[in-house]
Amino acid sequence: MAEYIMKDLVRKAGLENQFQIASAATSREELGNPVYPPTQRKLAEHGIGCSGHVARQLQNNDYEEYDLLIGMDRANLWDMYRICGGDFADKMHLLLDYTDRPGQEVADPWYTDDFEAAWKDVLAGCQGLLRNAEKELD
Repeated sequence: MAEYIMKDLVRKAGLENQFQIASAATSREELGNPVYPPTQRKLAEHGIGCSGHVARQLQNNDYEEYDLLIGMDRANLWDMYRICGGDFADKMHLLLDYTDRPGQEVADPWYTDDFEAAWKDVLAGCQGLLRNAEKELD
């Protein structure tokens, strides 16, 4: 969800050539799968497509490839630290750190079945992340 919301916000801001946005799983359960169907439907409600997506796992070299690695919850961060061997350049953050709720976790619809709450959390986090990034681009 976050990958496609962020891509949509960046596209609407006319900044597509300034960003490389991708998502990666921290576990192996969904590797090779498309976006979870209820997530596809929630994105579609907002005019955001996600066709062609195939889940891949975070790799150690992603730490060097990307300026930021964003987790939805502390379990994600823990797995990201493990996969990447730590966070020596302070690149790993929770998405909601870019909102007025730093340190909090995105409501996980896998467990809650509340895709609207997840949408709101992810949208707020992506909007805050984009505002932060735009300041750095200036």
